[in-house]
Amino acid sequence: MESVEFSRYLSMLTLSVHVVFATVGVGVPLFIMVAHWLGLKRNDDHYLLMAKRWAHGYVISVAVGVVTGTAIALQLALLWPRFMEFAGQLVALPLFMETFAFFFEAIFLGIYLYTWDRFKNPKHHFYLLAPVLIGGAMSALFITSVNAFMNTPQGFAVLNGELTNISPLLAMFNPAMPTKVAHVLTSAYMTAGFILASIAAFHLVKGNRHEYHRKGLALTMKVAFVFTIATALVGDLSGKFLAEYQPEKLAAAEWHFETEGEAPLVLFGVLTETNEVKYAIKIPYALSFLVHSNFTGEVTGLNDIPEEYHPPYIIHYFFDIMVSIGIGLMLLSLVYVIGLKFNWSIIRSKVFRWGLVASGPLAMVAIEAGWWFTELGRQPWIMRGYMTTAEGATTSPYVWAMFIAFAVLYFILMVGTIVVLTRMFRKNPVENEIEKIREKGSVAV
Repeated sequence: MESVEFSRYLSMLTLSVHVVFATVGVGVPLFIMVAHWLGLKRNDDHYLLMAKRWAHGYVISVAVGVVTGTAIALQLALLWPRFMEFAGQLVALPLFMETFAFFFEAIFLGIYLYTWDRFKNPKHHFYLLAPVLIGGAMSALFITSVNAFMNTPQGFAVLNGELTNISPLLAMFNPAMPTKVAHVLTSAYMTAGFILASIAAFHLVKGNRHEYHRKGLALTMKVAFVFTIATALVGDLSGKFLAEYQPEKLAAAEWHFETEGEAPLVLFGVLTETNEVKYAIKIPYALSFLVHSNFTGEVTGLNDIPEEYHPPYIIHYFFDIMVSIGIGLMLLSLVYVIGLKFNWSIIRSKVFRWGLVASGPLAMVAIEAGWWFTELGRQPWIMRGYMTTAEGATTSPYVWAMFIAFAVLYFILMVGTIVVLTRMFRKNPVENEIEKIREKGSVAV
């Protein structure tokens, strides 16, 4: 195996681990803020305790995310030195701003955690969550803009192999940036909601009927439902973007070989060695309508794109996984929200609650599938139209050793995180903390 392949696998491993903590880091502050706001508005200690407990768990995730995020920055230089040498001046601005946004978020998170009951007006303590939420969102914006630049590079000219007329701002606000950032943010809020909901549902399934878990489940499922819709709407815009700027990625995702109007949407199925699609569900006209908003719009097929620029056709499966889970979670949360309003007994059944328990892990699987679809769909380019992945990679023969070292590091981090979070909350069950609140009359640390 060559260095470029080890570099790709190591980058994929790092991204797959980091996206878990990055998604939590971006999404959970919204739920802390909503819970804290409800606690103050209704004078309800349950919601205030949710904000406090979620914030404590969130700190652990942020700490591990720093390690994996640093690994990504390190690997950009070590694994892709030619890309950084060529495009470093263009992506340095968002990389720097991402660091600034993270520190902005972390500083106010620390102040928030250690100032419970320190303010005469509790609303002032609540206001500290605004920079935490904004910092997390801005961090996602800046780092995603780098990935967007790799898909639709702009903001420079090439003269005799050298970059000229460099505009970092134009590079950052490239055509892929709006839809990618919107998709990352909405899916992060959606996924964080289902993760927190699955924890609350797990306690209910295990027989803990405490009001805290019921309120937590209702809150997180309502917000998650809103963001399933938002994610679907942004996903539709992303499809239209791909049709215009990256038709090869859209065609590979849909196994669409012939350029034609009235194109069907291909779901599931198997692709044979002769590129024949079998056992798929084909929805007539749907692909044309999704990307052009009319049923006869022409969709470019892979046969009209040079074969050396075709992404791996395996991205069809990742696309199917992402979309299928997204639709399933939307229906699950829709049933829950309607059932809660009309007091349906089904949402309190054990089977349905096990479905809620599964929603968190499934949402994270969808996030992983989405990123694998995005990154594999960009191949063979590391910087579309200018540099292939092979051209940007290191030639060092020792990448395999790095792969093993980082794999061990990530394993330790993942196991350690699970152990720390589990012990943290087992030693401080909700019942004990509620009792302390009643004794002290407030949610103090």
